[in-house]
Amino acid sequence: MLNRTRRELFADIGKGMIAASVGTAFAADLGFGTAFAAEESTRLTFGDLDPLVNFLQETPPDKLVAGVVAKLKSGTELKQLVAAAALTNARAFGGEDYIGFHTLMALAPAYQMSQEEPKAELKPLAVLKVLHRNASRLKDWGNAKETLKPVKPVELATDRRGGEHLRDAARKHDMAAAEGIFANICAAGTPEHALNELMVEVDDATEVHRVVLVSRAWDLTRFVGTERAATMLRQSVHYCVNGEKNQNQAKYNAPIRELLPKLLDTHKLHDERKQREADDEWTPAFAEVLFNASAADAAGAVAAAIADGISANAIGEALSLAANQLILRDEGRPKAGASAGKPEGSIHGDSVGVHSCDTIHAWRNLASIGDRRTRVTSLILAGYQVGRDRTSRGEFLKWDAYPRADHAEKVKGLPADGLMKELDGAIRDKDQARAAALTARIGAEKAAPAKDVFALFRGYAVSEDGALHAEKFYATATDEFARARSAGAWRQLIALSRVTASAYGYAAPAHKQACELLKG
Repeated sequence: MLNRTRRELFADIGKGMIAASVGTAFAADLGFGTAFAAEESTRLTFGDLDPLVNFLQETPPDKLVAGVVAKLKSGTELKQLVAAAALTNARAFGGEDYIGFHTLMALAPAYQMSQEEPKAELKPLAVLKVLHRNASRLKDWGNAKETLKPVKPVELATDRRGGEHLRDAARKHDMAAAEGIFANICAAGTPEHALNELMVEVDDATEVHRVVLVSRAWDLTRFVGTERAATMLRQSVHYCVNGEKNQNQAKYNAPIRELLPKLLDTHKLHDERKQREADDEWTPAFAEVLFNASAADAAGAVAAAIADGISANAIGEALSLAANQLILRDEGRPKAGASAGKPEGSIHGDSVGVHSCDTIHAWRNLASIGDRRTRVTSLILAGYQVGRDRTSRGEFLKWDAYPRADHAEKVKGLPADGLMKELDGAIRDKDQARAAALTARIGAEKAAPAKDVFALFRGYAVSEDGALHAEKFYATATDEFARARSAGAWRQLIALSRVTASAYGYAAPAHKQACELLKG
């Protein structure tokens, strides 16, 4: 284009400067590459992954499993399929569709499950389940409909950090401004910088999908590459902006927006300080404090612990144990809250306990990868979240944790060498109480190693639908078990036993077909 205007000339120079500063790959992820080459381009592209992305986007669900298995047998790596599925999902749904972003959040956990599968021919099963779910939702959504488009950065005043500008745009429901601001943030630094600025917006509220989405999106950069981190993280910009449009949500989150900055100032938490590990007694005792506290008091207790120098790991473990109680104590869905696939008494899917455990796990992950501010605010907000979740049903303080005394009594006389078989039967009978009691006894008597119990539960997390949460919660339970101190670790398995028994009986679509194709 020879006859360019002065504005167009400087725009092209600006694009070149951005590409030089962040790298051409990261610039292309924001859409600068396609926009520079052809101004009329309105589609995000992903370089060498484009053919696989387009295949996943265009293949109907009834042909998807067979098509993916054929690609695997011809040499396509499972990790490549996860990467392509993440980009397909992000471009189409952009964090704006409930089933869409749940599917995205299941991708990395499904890959984790696949790597734990000992039979080589069955390793793809967990991922195939999520890819089929993705294809089904794309069909419902409209395969050609794409939410994320190339975006150009906007200029920002330098009086405040970019994340504060982003938060303000979200509060004003201004998607275009928020997208432009985030593009500026991405262009100004590394993906880690973009994550930390995004967290200023994310921590404007506490809600399960808000925090799990950004945590799992960051996790997926291991698959798509950090040069495509912007595509992963932009979904949270869309989610947060759309969340602000709900006036009830804005009102609901007003207390924490006022409380968080006060806690940061009161406890002087802006500056780095030396951390110390807590002893074995401190963590369970602090978990009890958090579980019994109101949302505001739990947040305050976490802030005080940070100020006292307690390590993020110790605080995080206490938070995890507190959230775990919401599964162990839960009496299950009341009749009024039951729905298809989630009957009265069930605790799988979007139950308070599963949501709380997944949320605290996400806050802990973000605290471990972010800067000082992200670490501190993530822990405080996790405290607020677990307090709010517990008070959502006042009966939690009255209910006893599973396994209860009568549950334990019923499995007391069973031979130790038959406990795993009994546990399998309890799951198939959808008997949460018996499954919890058997799991607790296996742990107490070391009747089987934890890896064998996890393997049993993993098989059902793959074969059963799980109401969009099976993969995520399996990953949460295994991660929290791995980093917990021995005294509280087995509680994660007991919680997973209840969720697994609750979810049994709702077969995952295309699972049988996938098994046949992989074994054939």
